[in-house]
Amino acid sequence: MANRKSNKNTVRFGFIEKPHVVVQFRPEYRIPYEDGAEKAIESLNIGAWRRLATAFPGITLKRLLRSTKAPQLERLIERAKKNDPEYQPGHFFGYFFVETNQPTNLRDLVKALRAWESVKVAYVDIPAPDPVVNAADDPRSPNQGYLDPAPDGIDAEYAWGFPGGDGAGQRLIDLERGWTLNHEDIDAHGATLLHGAQRDLSRAHGTAVLGEVCAVDNTVGCVGIVPNIGDVDVVSFHESTRVDAIIAALGSMVFGDVLLLEAQVTVDGVLLLGPIEAFDAEFDAIRLATALGIIVVEAGGNGTDNGSAPPLAMDTFTDPAGRQIFNPGSADFRDSGAIIVTAATSAAPHTRLVWAPHGQRIDCYAWGENINTLNSNSTGSTNLYQTTFGGTSGASPIITGAVLAIQGMAQAALGFRFSPRQMRAIIRNPANGTAAAATETTTIRQMPNLRAVIDGNILGLTPDLYLRDFVGDTGEPHSGPVSASPDVILRPDAVANPQAAFGAGSGTENDATLGYTAQTGQDNHIYVRVLNQGGAPAANAIATVYWSPVSTLVTPNLWTLVGSATLPSIPTGDVLTVSPEITWPSASIPGPGHYCLVGLIDHPADPAPTPGNLLNWTNFTNFIRNNNNVTWRNFNVEDNDPAPDPSVPRGFQALPFLAPGAWDIARPMQLELIARLPVEAKLLWEMPASFFEGLPGHFPKVQIDKRKQLVRLPIRPTGKFRLPRTVFPARSRMRMRLIVHIPPKLREHHYEVAVRQLWENQEVGRVTWHLAPDIRKRQKARR
Repeated sequence: MANRKSNKNTVRFGFIEKPHVVVQFRPEYRIPYEDGAEKAIESLNIGAWRRLATAFPGITLKRLLRSTKAPQLERLIERAKKNDPEYQPGHFFGYFFVETNQPTNLRDLVKALRAWESVKVAYVDIPAPDPVVNAADDPRSPNQGYLDPAPDGIDAEYAWGFPGGDGAGQRLIDLERGWTLNHEDIDAHGATLLHGAQRDLSRAHGTAVLGEVCAVDNTVGCVGIVPNIGDVDVVSFHESTRVDAIIAALGSMVFGDVLLLEAQVTVDGVLLLGPIEAFDAEFDAIRLATALGIIVVEAGGNGTDNGSAPPLAMDTFTDPAGRQIFNPGSADFRDSGAIIVTAATSAAPHTRLVWAPHGQRIDCYAWGENINTLNSNSTGSTNLYQTTFGGTSGASPIITGAVLAIQGMAQAALGFRFSPRQMRAIIRNPANGTAAAATETTTIRQMPNLRAVIDGNILGLTPDLYLRDFVGDTGEPHSGPVSASPDVILRPDAVANPQAAFGAGSGTENDATLGYTAQTGQDNHIYVRVLNQGGAPAANAIATVYWSPVSTLVTPNLWTLVGSATLPSIPTGDVLTVSPEITWPSASIPGPGHYCLVGLIDHPADPAPTPGNLLNWTNFTNFIRNNNNVTWRNFNVEDNDPAPDPSVPRGFQALPFLAPGAWDIARPMQLELIARLPVEAKLLWEMPASFFEGLPGHFPKVQIDKRKQLVRLPIRPTGKFRLPRTVFPARSRMRMRLIVHIPPKLREHHYEVAVRQLWENQEVGRVTWHLAPDIRKRQKARR
């Protein structure tokens, strides 16, 4: 049991929680920051206070910051300026609140204050309930489903398997009004009330919140998202103010700590509940926090609680001053840097709960109902639990737990913690979360998925295996060739030590001509080279190879399985590692010649796609560029001193290939030839007459063979030549050839020619031929 910390810092102010007006005076008006400052306002001619007091009898002016001292705040602001060059501090000591005995006329009081030249802002602050919706009549949810894998939960269990994923070394301060800090499932954390006073009626709320985040992993009750959190404390705005409580919290926090704001305010001055940053003073305090590098998680507020009126629509909301403060497209928009959370159903696919806020300013959602967590009561019971907690009060701790897990793993793996902007970018990234249901028409973004964050390698915790698409490929998305891989090597004979022959230090690391032609009448042997740019070695990854006809578009419907091999260990640091041999049995080789070899590398932490998953055009086109664990070798080596071929003119070499259409529907595409031949060479492009006739444009030098229904286009032997775009029928496989002649006196050199296929100006496949001298002699020597 941890020792209980001292509560000597607890302070009480006699602040009456009743409706009042907050006013901020402009910084150029020097008003003494003290209760009763209305006397100075009148004497300094800052405003007509006597007239105002006549219209609103009994009003008094008091400091909004009740405990914050100027030196303390100045130190925080200086730290914030150094940490965040964009930070512009608010005028904190310009904020006062006006107490009145007539709470029904607060709107009129605000209107009168806004008419003063000295007043920057004025708004009504009506004390709001804790941001939880009563869900006592909801069905009981089995256990703690929000800990489960996506799409149901955030997969906290997966994060526990990584150092720091349980919250070790991280600090949280929770801001609200009441807790039972000696509850049997959180007492071991030794949490302390650092500021404000305990509100007994809120004990159940705060206890439930902490239970979600960090209930201890013991033999009783629940387990929190980060049960081994390093340090947790609380601050209360009961008998205080929210701004004082925030600033008090900041005094004991450092860069990368997490501040949870479990509060809401009436953003329309009447009924609609939203995030506390809707108020200017709270916004300034939150912006100070994020400028200091503190991650702030903020409850989005529960609208009208019971959904009897529309929820807070942030994109169109206008505050009482007429500003669209939550709309990024508005000139009035302001960004505190906090992560604002909304609430959705516990059942997947998740949809926004009817009262929950929505809009572009929402950063994420989490469960807002059926939450299994701790409970307490006004007398401080220490052994109660519940399954019906919810609201944005329930959603925000789930996000807080996810943030603490990410921060803990980052600190353990990378040696640093993320800034508020970096963390919010991670949370907002669709790739790192579970999207809302397709039927959800409002903007609530996604719920974090810790497995996606980890496996996406943001933290460098998992392997990131890749096969190069071309020499020079670094494993990142690229615009280079997608089919000239040097890492799928075909050999007629087995190699005794593949790692020594083809791996790191072999001298062949960047050789793209190591294997290219299948030999008939015997088994052939394939080796796959893999690199790992991730943060962990990969054990027992599986390399799988398919073959396809030589095609500009190597779609999965053309693939035929050759076989697989297991790589026992692939180290980090981009160490080129070679698989054991994959045997291509002689009976499975369709005939002598060139083939496209497709390679995939699969590991549980970095899975390869299955061919079936790629039989979707969008998936296919996205995957071939944006993923790195599949590649193909459409790189063929030919003799530039060819043997006689009766199908082509003497001295010419034929380079056959397929130009397929997509497997699903007809699509408009283009073919482009890229030639790097000597200017003395000759180059013809042979294609079916039926395909040629569908091409728009005029080709004056075309050669037509009516008997064979073929067309040959003379092409300049250097540079690029792109055919006009035309429709490729679905499942079509047009046979084409390049017919090349290299003058005998130039055949001692190396040349290259390629054809690539484009869809919407994006390369989706290519065939490359390397024309080299004395190929047959080199083949014999390599055997």
